[in-house]
Amino acid sequence: MTQTRTVIVTGGAQGIGRGIASRLLAGGWNVAIVDADADAGAETARDLDAADRLLFVATDVSDEDNVRTCVEAAINRFGGIDALVNNAGVARPPRVPVETLPLADWNRTIGVNLTGCFLMAKHCVAHLRRTRGAIVNVASTRALQSEANTEPYSASKGGVVALSHALAVSLGPEIRVNCVSPGWIDVRGWQKSTRRTTDALRPEDHAQHPVGRVGTPEDVAAVVEFLLSDAAGFVTGQNWMIDGGMTRKMIYLE
Repeated sequence: MTQTRTVIVTGGAQGIGRGIASRLLAGGWNVAIVDADADAGAETARDLDAADRLLFVATDVSDEDNVRTCVEAAINRFGGIDALVNNAGVARPPRVPVETLPLADWNRTIGVNLTGCFLMAKHCVAHLRRTRGAIVNVASTRALQSEANTEPYSASKGGVVALSHALAVSLGPEIRVNCVSPGWIDVRGWQKSTRRTTDALRPEDHAQHPVGRVGTPEDVAAVVEFLLSDAAGFVTGQNWMIDGGMTRKMIYLE
């Protein structure tokens, strides 16, 4: 009998992370959801209803003691780690001009989005080497293009892309490391109940994408599942764009 594999998904209580956790659970994985939002984590664990294969650990991934504790909790519960998905991220404050951006806000965004990936990798590597596992980091199309006044988020996600290929070179061949960069993903129905909305997107929202629609968490989860699988055994150090072709579309004002 094939042993059940175990994955840690950071930021797994809401949005894209919840979509990834849900798909991997359905695929037979043990899933340790790591998230700073304890209410969202408890709600997601209850909704996914897989108590024997699901663990939630409230964690601030920018804090090394927190990270060490959550990795130990996953090992104690499931006996090992086969994969790590670094999805935790913040995008606050929104659109503050660089000349008035507080250093604390810059540091918080970098701390969660980039340092969190580093710390989780640091404390999972020894376990992943034993299982010849894989890491997938979640960046963003903002690593390659920007809107005005989004310096902390764009810089953090650019760092995630670079960290991913650096880790791939450092940790191979035992551990494969890849990155996914989602574009516009509609996560509103994947938030905790107090934040969930169901307002319809506009036709023009979908029309901006060459595929004809805005993305969903399932779109990202499908690629992550592939990158963690043996089918992706010859893939490492890559950044996969999951954006419906939006970053390939030239936009001119008529």
